[in-house]
Amino acid sequence: MVDLNRAIQKRYDRVSGIYNSMDRMIKDDWRRALLSSIHGKVLEVGIGTGANLPFYPSDTEVTGIDFSLGMLNQARKKLQRLNAENHIYLTEMDIQELDFPGNTFDFIVSTCVFCSVPDPIQGLREIRRVCKPDGKVLMLEHMRSENPIAGLIMDMLNPLTVRLWGANINRRTLDNIRKAGLVIDKNETLYGTIMRKLIVRPGVASA
Repeated sequence: MVDLNRAIQKRYDRVSGIYNSMDRMIKDDWRRALLSSIHGKVLEVGIGTGANLPFYPSDTEVTGIDFSLGMLNQARKKLQRLNAENHIYLTEMDIQELDFPGNTFDFIVSTCVFCSVPDPIQGLREIRRVCKPDGKVLMLEHMRSENPIAGLIMDMLNPLTVRLWGANINRRTLDNIRKAGLVIDKNETLYGTIMRKLIVRPGVASA
């Protein structure tokens, strides 16, 4: 697992300088709508180059984590340009082993993260652990299409995308969310059945 984590870190370090152009598959309107009602203590996992930073309200206390230093360096530059360092903090951390006490955050944000987490269920369990019992997890995630033909094509292409970017395009993220003990309250399709907006809350882990 350590070797796999390091390999993915290196891939994202390598593409960090051009990642903003790759990340445009998520529309700004989607980000704005996702974060419009957010408040309190917020954790953004896999913050990448900081594409969500302009959309956080100034009265939130945001901690953004990523395990790629290259990505974090790009996000820090954006944070300085926004002059938002008084309420947004960035640090290197692995979502699979979060260094926070349980029940810490009011909101947790994830945008196109769980395609690249080596153990996505473990990462989701960590999110569940650090989210307050009445908190919410806000997600924009792509996943395997429910269309049989599109899903098969994604299965065929997945080894290539993993090799190039460390990104699995055929993850069954809805199933993984439930296995991690989270409850899906809202499931909105944004692009076919591939890109989804999800509102999730802590539940009871399945056996």
